[in-house]
Amino acid sequence: MGKDGGNCGGGYNSGFALIIVLFILLIIIGASFVGGAGYGGHGYC
Repeated sequence: MGKDGGNCGGGYNSGFALIIVLFILLIIIGASFVGGAGYGGHGYC
């Protein structure tokens, strides 16, 4: 994205972006479980 050349990579970039999105979702869900579902309240304190 940004500094890596945007859409120049074709399938590689879209696959990489998909992996990043899934990884971020996994982290958010994991943090939500660890912190007691604290989306707005107390994250993972």
